[in-house]
Amino acid sequence: MGFRIFRLVLGLMVLGLAIYLGYAGAVGARKAIQATPFQAEELTLPVVQCIGALAVVVGFYFALIAATRVRRILENIFAIPELVAKLGFTAGLLAICRIGFWIPIPGLDQVAWLGRMKGQEGKPLGDVLETVALFTGGNLAHSTLFGLGIMPYITASIIFQLLGTVMPAIERLQREGEAGRRKIQEYTRYLTVVLCLIQAGFWMGQTSIYPQVAGFGVTLMGILGMTAGTIFLMWLGEQIDEYGIGNGISLLIMAGIVARMPSAIALLLRSATLSFGGGETGGIDPLKILLMVAMFVFVVAGAILITQGQRRIPVQQAKMTRGRRVYGGQRQYLPLRVNHGGVMPIIFASALMMFPSILFGAIRGRWQNGLTNFLDDQFRRDSYLYILTYIALIFFFAFFWTTVQFRPKEMAEQLRDHGSFIPGLRPGRRTADYLERVMERITYCGAAFLAVIAVIPMVITSAMKIPGNISSFLGGTGLLISVSVTLDLVQRIEAQLVMRNYGGFLGEGARIKGAYA
Repeated sequence: MGFRIFRLVLGLMVLGLAIYLGYAGAVGARKAIQATPFQAEELTLPVVQCIGALAVVVGFYFALIAATRVRRILENIFAIPELVAKLGFTAGLLAICRIGFWIPIPGLDQVAWLGRMKGQEGKPLGDVLETVALFTGGNLAHSTLFGLGIMPYITASIIFQLLGTVMPAIERLQREGEAGRRKIQEYTRYLTVVLCLIQAGFWMGQTSIYPQVAGFGVTLMGILGMTAGTIFLMWLGEQIDEYGIGNGISLLIMAGIVARMPSAIALLLRSATLSFGGGETGGIDPLKILLMVAMFVFVVAGAILITQGQRRIPVQQAKMTRGRRVYGGQRQYLPLRVNHGGVMPIIFASALMMFPSILFGAIRGRWQNGLTNFLDDQFRRDSYLYILTYIALIFFFAFFWTTVQFRPKEMAEQLRDHGSFIPGLRPGRRTADYLERVMERITYCGAAFLAVIAVIPMVITSAMKIPGNISSFLGGTGLLISVSVTLDLVQRIEAQLVMRNYGGFLGEGARIKGAYA
């Protein structure tokens, strides 16, 4: 019954969208044909709209009406009321989150501010705002209550993770299990409030950025509003963790990334042209669009590969004889992730690369000479030196984050305490050295994959003259976060289905590769 209601509601939405696209395409095609002189470029958008209407209807039919695997999976999901409730709760909180991103800070002229931000596109400040919006799930360019996003909370969590390696008190809390985790979570919340006040105060205090701020009251209101918005986002993420499905904080960030996709698609449609070579308008021709689609598929496949990739170390359990029975002796494996640092190396590298463009731009504005002009030009996006430095920082932070998180000595001690060993190696120091050596090698491969994925949007923008808002979906942090979070969500739904003896996403008896250790 639940699946039928879902199919009916979704069918009405799809039908409305198809009618809208088909009608808009037909009207646009008629105007383009009747126009004098006739221009083939004017038919690009109407043709795409008609194709989109047909694709929406066909996709809905094969997903929810025809007897396909997708329909069978959805029927299995709706057969579990608890799973449906979790998915509905998660979707509802994400909808509340997106509504909050459109509530402006009181006392600010949003129209004037948006006009000012449009003038910063392609400049250092615009690049900084774009990068911050990508990482935080917020959008300071709109000056809303959720403008800071969830980044202060993530920063606080990273700080406590790093402190756990240098402060014995934090390290002891990390080893205390659930009680220690709750205590660290409480400290993280306090630090999040402090970071929110600092970041919001810094942002609202920039009179050159906020020329329309009048008086201390409006500034204080903005600081408290942005702080409350971030704390509310943190609470939403925790509620999703407890009552919903998936990682709440990651889902909030991915929602902000996915929300930018419709504007990128609309920009692509406005820039598309049927003339090869771009025509007189210099738009995106069909060859570039096909190449972009192929590269998108390649990058998504590479992101899945690097996210799920593992180096499996064989582990042998020692045999134990008790009476006449022999226990143990099973052969298992120890999975080491190729991309152990996740998206953190790209985040750290991108955060550091924001400062040179601002610094050298300010220096060039005061002292113009050959050196300052060269540094300012070379440390802008898509430049050669910028890309090389960016790649070097990704490699550095990949090894740094792996060194902080991966502790081969403790892992070797745990294997020894549980009566397990790696065949051919003695437990203890030799096992730790072997694990460290293997981790260094696979981290090099993981960092190389990260560098390729992060650099692809810059290369596409520079070589194919495609706007950055479109090429950003071909790689970089946004795509990697989206793929990682989607895989995690799919694996959690898969676990719920398998636990109740339903077929998973890959059918009966199949499992997502790399999902279960």
